[in-house]
Amino acid sequence: MALEKYRAKRNFKESPEPAGDAKVVAERARAAKGAKPRFFCVQKHLASHLHYDFRLEHNGVLLSWAVPKGPSLDPSTKRLAMMVEDHPIEYGTFEGVIPSGYGAGIVMLWDRGTWTPEVDDVEAALKKGDLKFTLDGYKLKGSWVLVRTKGKWAGGGDRSWLLIKHRDDWAGEVDITDFAPLSVKSKGDFADILAEANPDIWISHRPAQGGEAGALFEKIIQRALEMRGEPKDEPKGSMGSMGSGGSKGSRGTRSVGSKGSAKSSKGSVSGKR
Repeated sequence: MALEKYRAKRNFKESPEPAGDAKVVAERARAAKGAKPRFFCVQKHLASHLHYDFRLEHNGVLLSWAVPKGPSLDPSTKRLAMMVEDHPIEYGTFEGVIPSGYGAGIVMLWDRGTWTPEVDDVEAALKKGDLKFTLDGYKLKGSWVLVRTKGKWAGGGDRSWLLIKHRDDWAGEVDITDFAPLSVKSKGDFADILAEANPDIWISHRPAQGGEAGALFEKIIQRALEMRGEPKDEPKGSMGSMGSGGSKGSRGTRSVGSKGSAKSSKGSVSGKR
């Protein structure tokens, strides 16, 4: 089963994440043969630590890599990408709160669109550890490559890859994670997403109790409670490096072109499913 590892890690009675439908897997696998554009997304995930989940549709599922520092538009910057279990296609639109268990935290749909292989055989490229592709999303565009490294993942196996931007008109020095920090789905930040759910669930128990992630959770929980009109005696603070301060502006959907200049996302493929 393509999603066996994914399902084994989750209790779907507690988690709002999609379980995945075998029929959808089969239908999508049949429809995506050849070099046709396929769905991709990047989810910004605040759990025990902040990271970005990079996902490419292939054979009816989403191939997935955890990118701790997020994608970089600078071709000289090689970002570590740890390959994780395949996810269901339905996960590509998921945004929300995972209250407990595996991956407990907040998931933001940070980018989405389509990807097109730059190779004739994706399976052969994955086996070789050198997958070149083109992205057409709200924030990420142009030519990219995933290259497997010789490093061994702590969990076993050759799961350590590098995500690298190729030099083209969409490359630049701007930090895209800082320039466009918001959701392409809700246009909000983590506090907005939590406020839409139920921030009270984390008052007595937080997914991260210490360190940088724990401090960030404190600020987000407090802001989410205040947005719902439920002030609590919690540490107060702004989002700081998270950027938006809770405003729902257009920052989250701008694209970046050559030399880091801002471009409008109008006309780009949104990948809506």
